[in-house]
Amino acid sequence: MVGFRDVLKIGLAYTGVVVGAGFSTGQEILQFFTNNGYLSIFAVLISGLLILFTGKWTADVGHDLRAESHVESIMDIFGSVFGRILDYALVFFLYGVAIIMVAGAGSTFYESFGTPPWLGSLILVIAVYITLNLDFNKIVIALGAITPYLLAVVIIIAVITFINSSLPLTDANQYAKPELTPAGPWWWDGITYSGFTVAVAFSFLTMMGSGTSSKKAAGWGGIVGSILILVLMLLINLGILARMDAVNEVELPMLLLGTEISPVLGTLLSIAMLLVIYNTAVGMLYPFITRFTKPKTKQYNILLPVSLVAGYILSFAGFADLVGAIYPLMGYIGLILAAGLLYKWIQLKMRRNRSKV
Repeated sequence: MVGFRDVLKIGLAYTGVVVGAGFSTGQEILQFFTNNGYLSIFAVLISGLLILFTGKWTADVGHDLRAESHVESIMDIFGSVFGRILDYALVFFLYGVAIIMVAGAGSTFYESFGTPPWLGSLILVIAVYITLNLDFNKIVIALGAITPYLLAVVIIIAVITFINSSLPLTDANQYAKPELTPAGPWWWDGITYSGFTVAVAFSFLTMMGSGTSSKKAAGWGGIVGSILILVLMLLINLGILARMDAVNEVELPMLLLGTEISPVLGTLLSIAMLLVIYNTAVGMLYPFITRFTKPKTKQYNILLPVSLVAGYILSFAGFADLVGAIYPLMGYIGLILAAGLLYKWIQLKMRRNRSKV
């Protein structure tokens, strides 16, 4: 019997890691999907199906290898030479996304509460430092606890905005700006985004899969998380489509939608965004640091504050610019990981078929 608690813990934490600053603010959904107009709906569905496959198999591989970091999984799939190259590329981008979360916190605090960006980013850095001194299981629980709150707020905002919109879905195309999307054709944007999601979640999901009671629980946890991510992607995309005439003019599109409905709802969304930004910052920085050190060691206690201070300084490059520069590149790394997972899946299927003969 599949352990329901393990499934839920992995699914919620997986969602919490993926849904960070770019996602919850609507900025990355706008850049990868919504600027393709109504075709963005189909791009989201393509991306969601790919995320479903890779989410399940990443957790499965992590459980099989009892991986302490993403290194074991990557080496098993890609071998020692290419695996090492991919390992360092992934580590680099993990840290890049963590920096984006610090920048996103500064932007969200400023646009929501008028807090100076430097102070908002500093608050996040302190919160992440405290969290990453906890045990891994407590970190996973902390990440998962925030997801239901985000789901509730996003559903309310997206549904109300879409229902009350005076802009027909087919007219959204006249305001869409496909030239601002990272990859080109709408379908390739969807594929690229699924790769980005794999790259973001691979390290942490591998470790979560390793700690589950069974392979089925690990796989179902990946499936549950993937479905939640797909639902959020669809809702945010539909909500932004309904205000396509205005969203390209702001850095935080979902905050615009929330405050237009109600200042209270805008405040609730701001809190949700800050919480999931914190989630992803933790989810990126933990595998980055544990790639080079072990928790509770002297090296860990040195690398953690050094990484946070350096990330804080680098975050002043700007939130939207960092999203546009780093996320597409990370998407291609994720597509390589997804191809490796597919190859692993085909190998396993062929072995099972041979054993039946």
